[in-house]
Amino acid sequence: MFRLLIALVILVVPAHAETRIPQSRAEISLGFAPLVKEAAPAVVNIYAKRVVAVRESPFAGDPFFGNLFRNQGRQRPRVQNSLGSGVILSEDGIVVSNFHVVGHATDIRVQLKDRREYSAKVLLADQESDLAILQIEDADAMPYLYLRDSDTVEVGELVLAIGNPFGVGQTVTSGIISGLARSGTATGNARGYFLQTDAPINPGNSGGALIDVNGDLVGVNTSILTRSGGSNGIGFAIPSALVREFVEQARAGRASFARPWAGMGGQPVDSDLAEGLGLGRPEGVLVSDLHPESPFAAKGFAPGDVILEVDGQPVNTPAEMIFRMSVAGIGHETKILALMAGEETVVDVPMIVAPESPDRETRLTDSDSAVPELTFSNINPAVISEFNLPLNVTGVAVENPGPVGARIGLRPGDILRVIDGVEIETTKDAETALRKASRNITLEIQRGTQRIVSRFRL
Repeated sequence: MFRLLIALVILVVPAHAETRIPQSRAEISLGFAPLVKEAAPAVVNIYAKRVVAVRESPFAGDPFFGNLFRNQGRQRPRVQNSLGSGVILSEDGIVVSNFHVVGHATDIRVQLKDRREYSAKVLLADQESDLAILQIEDADAMPYLYLRDSDTVEVGELVLAIGNPFGVGQTVTSGIISGLARSGTATGNARGYFLQTDAPINPGNSGGALIDVNGDLVGVNTSILTRSGGSNGIGFAIPSALVREFVEQARAGRASFARPWAGMGGQPVDSDLAEGLGLGRPEGVLVSDLHPESPFAAKGFAPGDVILEVDGQPVNTPAEMIFRMSVAGIGHETKILALMAGEETVVDVPMIVAPESPDRETRLTDSDSAVPELTFSNINPAVISEFNLPLNVTGVAVENPGPVGARIGLRPGDILRVIDGVEIETTKDAETALRKASRNITLEIQRGTQRIVSRFRL
């Protein structure tokens, strides 16, 4: 009897361990090895180089004169290297990474987990979203990850972060989704929108994958909040829904990301506003201002209305609303649930780019101008969106100050108001005034909501 029992036990023991994605809580407790083995080959290391101009000051390192003369000295080119991660999203070698990893790079190398290396080029990059889409050259049958709809992600889900921290090689960390709809906390950009995770993310993880237990991409790791420089359990990832829109625009041939324009100023609804508006709880975005060319204005929206949902998803900050519009994409209509004149209404609003009307009439000053190589344009909705100007501002905006303009303190987005006593309304006014300016010139500019007067001798 004893011998028969032993034989039966031997028969039921499997000869080999099964390799597949964990399907239950009990299986997950055994480890993530099968999941990592399947997903890791699609996460790549990225090495980028760019040439920058660096001033070499004879007082470098001096505690007093080094700061006093920090902008003096000759400029010399220097090669800067950056290290990061990326995720392959298609068999033909489409890769997503962060803008701060590959932006402005002149040479990009992509290394796969099996140590194969390829050159890559940037198809589309956007500094505001900190995303870039690359194309691996001579790519053939690349491993890749599927994009999961990040709107289905829930707080508490298990996730893995895969990347190349500190250049030590591909590394995997685990955690959970800690929060959704984090606005502006990752990069200081109030227009950002992120997933939060406690999976450790360190320098070099930027652009790496945040995957779920099925091996699908839910986000692209981008940054952390830290006091020490290391991971404190607060990391941020750009949702896959936005990544998908970036890939679509890159495949359509766009070199820069086209973001839908609302032409609207708004603010979150707090408790006091909710009570005044008759809302049961604080929710939505209060419309505070509208541009005459805004697609929302064309649909009857007015200051005081409250936008509650975009395409069925609640929005509680302007950043969330911009994200939802960006995911919808240019040329589509979004269903907006709003409180208009005290009643809930659903309105279809077209997603458009900021219009170029009136024409920019961009001008570049020549050597006869008081400020040569200064580029400026008439302000229109496109210029307002590009330089994040006040919504209903008019006049002439600086696009590029040039070397002389930069030395006298001009910045991109400054609005030229008065030049030597002449009020500026158009680019022609600005060009004429700068050509006739005296040697002692006075500039009055608007920067944000501030007025600045600058006097200097040519």
